[in-house]
Amino acid sequence: MTKKESFLKNRLKSVGYAFKGAILLLKTEASIKIQFVIAIILTLMGFFFNISYTEWIIQFLAIGLVMSIEGLNTAVEEIANFIHPEHHNKIGLIKDIAAGAVFIASIFASIIGLIIYLPKIF
Repeated sequence: MTKKESFLKNRLKSVGYAFKGAILLLKTEASIKIQFVIAIILTLMGFFFNISYTEWIIQFLAIGLVMSIEGLNTAVEEIANFIHPEHHNKIGLIKDIAAGAVFIASIFASIIGLIIYLPKIF
């Protein structure tokens, strides 16, 4: 009989796997790389325009939401390609829906960015 690993050890392993996944996304996915660069630019803009504490929270929530959904979209695409490597209409529909979720989050994050920065720019 094998000894069961501790709760803490399992949590640390889970964090390790999650970190590995985040690094893998940043290294391999062009869309995440672009979003990461945008996140850096927006962070620098936040310092430049001295945005409020609340604006920082909202900005980071929007950035985190878009990048997280992009990661889920990538996972959906990978699963779909694994299950059905050749073109299939239903798989295409599933991929389009997942990409649509990223698009919706990106549109609302862009609106948030405009609400925060347009008054400061003009």
